[in-house]
Amino acid sequence: TKLILLDSLLQEMSEADSTHDSNQIEEKLDNGKAETQTSEKSGQALDATKVETAKQEKTEEVSNPAANNDTTEEKEGANGATANKDAEPAPEKAPEPDKALLKEQFQLFAKFGDKSADGKSIKLSQSDKWFKQAQVIEGKKITTTDTGIAFRKIAKNTPKLSFVGWNKYLDEIANSKGVDVNELKNKLTDCGKPGLSGATSVAKCAAVDRLTDSSRYGGTHKQRFDSTGKGRGKEGRVDPKSDGYVAGYKQKGTYKDR
Repeated sequence: TKLILLDSLLQEMSEADSTHDSNQIEEKLDNGKAETQTSEKSGQALDATKVETAKQEKTEEVSNPAANNDTTEEKEGANGATANKDAEPAPEKAPEPDKALLKEQFQLFAKFGDKSADGKSIKLSQSDKWFKQAQVIEGKKITTTDTGIAFRKIAKNTPKLSFVGWNKYLDEIANSKGVDVNELKNKLTDCGKPGLSGATSVAKCAAVDRLTDSSRYGGTHKQRFDSTGKGRGKEGRVDPKSDGYVAGYKQKGTYKDR
């Protein structure tokens, strides 16, 4: 009898536990469904709010297009200003020189100081004279040391450069010194014909005029100049044959008559 009572008690307890667990599970399921429904409703409400906001924005754009254009222009202007600040200004390039005039200048300076030169090739000394007259060689930017190194690099073992080789020589100087080659060429073109730009000027004063007046020279010095004051060269340096009379004697040729 005791065993029967014990089994019945155990069965009742197990049935009560199972019923309690099932109730808890059903409650959890109901709570989960309720939370899902609540989240769906909140999501739908949020979506509806977004749609309503978008509609209002479109309505404002249609009703006030000028304000939208101003806003867009302001944004573009701000972006452009930022881009301009970030971008570095590009250096202006010098204009292309007149190639025919540059070649004419090359021929003139290639003949300068050398009577036997044909003007087809130029020496380093002639090129440096040209650079100095055009003020390309000035200060410490470009020196005669720089031109000498570049000239030997292009000319190798030859003492002269042709016009084509000389242009390569200009490119070499411009690249090594960070200078625009067209700027150099424009200076060389505009400097004028070769001349004695560094020659000593003649002083202008009464003492100099008196001392350089050949009409006042006497003796052998007078023979070195003609009547216009121009030098006679070698002919003026040869002593004339003496006729036996001293200079300034006024009765020349009258001795026999006496």
